[in-house]
This record gives sequence, C-alpha cells and structure tokens, in this order.
Amino acid sequence: MTGLPGQTEPWLRGTHSDVAAVPRAAIHAFEQAGEDVEAWCAELTDTELAATPYGLPSIAFQLRHIAGSVDRLLTYAEGRALNQQQLAALQSEGGADISADALFEEFAAALKLSSVRVRNLGANDAALQEARTVGRKNLPTTVAGLLMHIAEHTQRHVGQTITTAKILLAQRDE
Repeated sequence: MTGLPGQTEPWLRGTHSDVAAVPRAAIHAFEQAGEDVEAWCAELTDTELAATPYGLPSIAFQLRHIAGSVDRLLTYAEGRALNQQQLAALQSEGGADISADALFEEFAAALKLSSVRVRNLGANDAALQEARTVGRKNLPTTVAGLLMHIAEHTQRHVGQTITTAKILLAQRDE
C-alpha cells in the first residue's frame, strides 16, 4: 500500500502538466511522500516517532532529514551556497524532542515550500541543464540532476519511514 487507500498515486493523476517532466517528478515525489507519511505514521505516538527499533533511524529523524536535505539540495540547485542556519539544522536532524503535531506540520510545510521552489527552478528546459556544484568539494551536476536526486532521495527515506512505521505498528500487537 502506498498513499491513501483507493487513491491513485500523484504521478498518475495528470497534475502539474504545466511543469517540465523533471521538476514535475520532484513535485510528485513530495506529494507521494506527504501521503505515505500520513497513511503510515499519523496514528503513531510521540514516543513511537522517536523510537529506533532494531537500531533503525527514528521516523522523526527521517522526516527532519527529508525536509533538511531537500532544502539544502534545492539551495545548490538555485546556485547558492548553504548558510549557517542550514548547516546548524543539519546537526539537529537527529533530535527527536518534537511532538507528532509539530513534526508533521514541519514536514508538510517543508514539502509545500519545496514544491514552490522546484516549480520556480523548472520554468524552462534550458534552466534544467545549467551546471551546478554540490557541497564543499563542489561536485559537478546540473539543476535537472539535483531535482532527480531530490525526488529519489525523498522516496528512499520515505520507504525507510514506512518500514519503521510497520515495525512499530507490529510491535503494538506483541
């Protein structure tokens, strides 16, 4: 099961047709992430969201990491360097001292803002081919390369979130 029961996945809804394919894929990944997290994690308690079953990263970490990494990668896609606030946020992603309501609100806001930023980046196909660099080593990529990585990276961590949620829900029945 992905997303909400009975609902077609975002990429099959015919939405965002005004956006080029690569940015559209990132926007759909954000929508899918929000729906999957809602479907699998909405009923988890604050304690469960902070839990690390079998040594897995907590769901709180995963959601904060998705939000933070998307922000950082979009900053690179926009041709800017990370600022001190982003570097500090990187260090605090592991903090699980957040309520479920605050965590889900933070996650949803990050996805919404990220969709706006992606839409702005993908205004034309030529912009997607612009060269960009990532990190302190200035590793080479393009705007499109960053957007594709953002989409797959988001989904990778959502998958880990779902797996952890399934474990936590199964542990309730033990």
